[in-house]
Amino acid sequence: MTQPSVFFGPASAEEINRTQILEGQMAHHIGIEMVETGPDYMTARMPVDQRTIQRIGILHGGASLALAETVGSIAASYVVDREKFYIVGQEINANHIRPTRSGYVYATARPLHLGRTSQVWDIKLKNDEGKLTCVSRFTVAVLKKDPTLS
Repeated sequence: MTQPSVFFGPASAEEINRTQILEGQMAHHIGIEMVETGPDYMTARMPVDQRTIQRIGILHGGASLALAETVGSIAASYVVDREKFYIVGQEINANHIRPTRSGYVYATARPLHLGRTSQVWDIKLKNDEGKLTCVSRFTVAVLKKDPTLS
């Protein structure tokens, strides 16, 4: 038996990379790309390179948060009817567990709460070896689009 999807319509990694991670925006600039979607999760990755490290050569905590917020925001936006609603971040926090010096970090977002006006996402970042590097919790508001602005 297949698990029902929490997402409103299909959400493939290819479609997300083409329509949500756009040139000229931060996620594209730091190399974030969606790599997998499932019925209740999305996973994106980001390179650990000159764009994302801090002065001592390890992944910058802010880059980890940018990855977490990117995958969380995209996942949250696919849970609602994007013709009628949009989401905005309200709060994000993180605990940095272990440093990463090279390769990629992978962030997987899973919902903890999907409400009518808010969502809470659990986001875990792992390195190429699958070791936990960061945990984040991301809260978004679900807002109704103003039909007069369309």
